[in-house]
Amino acid sequence: MSAGLDALLRPRSVAVVGASTDLTKTGGRPVGYLVRHGFAGDVWPVNPRATEIAGLRCFPDVASLPGAPDVGIVLVGPERAEQALRDLSAKGCKAAIVLAGGYGETGEDGMAKQARLRAACGPMRLLGPNTTGLVNLADRIVLSATGALEFEDLPAGGLSVVSQSGGILGALLSRGAAAGIGFARLIATGNEGDIEAAEVLDHLVDDPATRCIALYLEGIRNPAAFRRAARRAAAAGKPVVVFKVGRSEAGAQAAISHTGAMAGADRMYDAFFASLGVIRVDRFSDLLEVSAALSGERRAAGFRVAVLTSTGGAGALVADATGLAGGTLPPLDPPTAERIGALIGEAVAGNPVDVTLAGVRPDLFRGAITALLDSPSYDQLVVIVGSSALAQPTLVADAILEARAGSAKPVIAYVSPHAPHIAAGLNARGVPASTTPEGIAAILAALARPTPALAPEAPAEALDLPSGPMDEAEAKRLFARYGVTPVREVAARTPAEAGVAAAGLGDRLVVKILARDIAHKSDIGGVALRVAPGEVAATAAALVAKIPQAEGVLVQEMVTGGVEMILGLIRDPHLGTAVLLGAGGTAAEVFGDTALRMLPLSRPDALAMVRGLKAHRLLAGFRGAPPADEAALVEAVLGFARMGEALGDRLLEAEINPLFVLPAGQGVRAADGVAILA
Repeated sequence: MSAGLDALLRPRSVAVVGASTDLTKTGGRPVGYLVRHGFAGDVWPVNPRATEIAGLRCFPDVASLPGAPDVGIVLVGPERAEQALRDLSAKGCKAAIVLAGGYGETGEDGMAKQARLRAACGPMRLLGPNTTGLVNLADRIVLSATGALEFEDLPAGGLSVVSQSGGILGALLSRGAAAGIGFARLIATGNEGDIEAAEVLDHLVDDPATRCIALYLEGIRNPAAFRRAARRAAAAGKPVVVFKVGRSEAGAQAAISHTGAMAGADRMYDAFFASLGVIRVDRFSDLLEVSAALSGERRAAGFRVAVLTSTGGAGALVADATGLAGGTLPPLDPPTAERIGALIGEAVAGNPVDVTLAGVRPDLFRGAITALLDSPSYDQLVVIVGSSALAQPTLVADAILEARAGSAKPVIAYVSPHAPHIAAGLNARGVPASTTPEGIAAILAALARPTPALAPEAPAEALDLPSGPMDEAEAKRLFARYGVTPVREVAARTPAEAGVAAAGLGDRLVVKILARDIAHKSDIGGVALRVAPGEVAATAAALVAKIPQAEGVLVQEMVTGGVEMILGLIRDPHLGTAVLLGAGGTAAEVFGDTALRMLPLSRPDALAMVRGLKAHRLLAGFRGAPPADEAALVEAVLGFARMGEALGDRLLEAEINPLFVLPAGQGVRAADGVAILA
């Protein structure tokens, strides 16, 4: 563990520089909150114009403090903050928090001010600037001015939060407190002038109070550090849930302008998180609800869901949302149907299971829950809390808790009426609850997610390859080194050589120009199809004459009868390299049916890419066509992944389009190829 971060999260003494005597003002809140929420250590306010604040002795300057504080909270403006940090560092302070903004988020001048702020710290660690600080509920330590600390009852729990936005940290804290969700630690990294989200994530992996880590991100400054931390979290069995803004262009620009964070293409972030076993949620509300559910101990063996309801409409809402999220609602198996039917005195069928009297009959309610949890047909149970619970809100929670005691399966509550107090009571007692069917579906999907099996990372190889774009023949020779077979072809420097090369390649051939600087030859008329062997020389001469950049021609066999795919490697300069697979040929750009995964890639990852495409229907044999060689396609994907790892940062781009997937047992053939090396 980092000594600076440990001191920041669990200080024994806190200096508050610029503390106000008015505890209702921003400058007075940190001292007031430390006292109100029961900080057991020393609090040393620093204000030259006061002798006492909140009953505590006040010091005129940092030099007058009785010792070196573990943490210093700096509340003075930018014009005095640098000197305050130098004073704290000289005193031996381990970490400082600067709440004020006006630094890196404002542009180049602000970045320069932020750099001077960091320099003033010396060896002392810095949280911020432009942060609301941190809240450690596990140890009752609040180092913040957020108004969310006005809540008197802030329950502790196993969920820790890291947010690059201070305002969002306060929003999550207040929403969690209102929803009955307990937290361990909440840290706002702000502009990340020193301490970044990835470092805090890594620290929380070793924190015994943290069982799940929720992240609100606007960008990732150090993807390599984030990757290491996320992989450690996966190995430790601590789920990481992310809500990242920037899905739209407007959202991305807002995130950049807020903290100055770098932003990669959003789809690359999807692939980046997926490669690390990180759960990316689509809705802000899911960040809390999903993370809170994962901070409990129950996990589902799968996504087969039973829904118990006393109101048919609410059951239909949950069933629909669950299906859209990828879950299934199997019908009642006969023994379970008989058991529930005996409870209510009439036959039951279907799923959701509509038991109207459950809302007023606790014994019936408990019996139905127990029967569904005992059933081998289901992995999870959703109990719908109807309007009848408004009169007796504890009845539902009591019945759920009593019935689920004999099972390890998750039980989730959908609160159908507008009754946030009921949802809060359930969450507080360890029953994940949501007031939206979409929230229920997100929780179910997260609980059913298998433990990630991350592919091992391989070191880059030292390959003697030239820099710059390769011509097509060179690119395909590179691909062949990693197991991707090209079509039969011959490179020719002159039309006469092309004519000779045509022998033995078939009755219909493809003739292309060879040119390093032209990636899409067909766009400029550089490809001729269905050329007879005797016409190859003349065709080659015509192509070379039309396109001056041509360095020669490529004569290929013409492949028919396969499924056209696109296979590529895309490098984001910030996040790293991803493998792209999709429907190929002209369909690649028209339909956008593609899958994207970051390196490293495992065999299950490659298989999931293939089977997740709409084009998989073509590979499986569509309308009487023979099945394509899916196994060979998976090997080609893995080969491209190995190439990407071997070349590392040197590989800027690589693509095969089309890659022909031939009938089962016949393999794949690369019919075109592009590769660019740094």
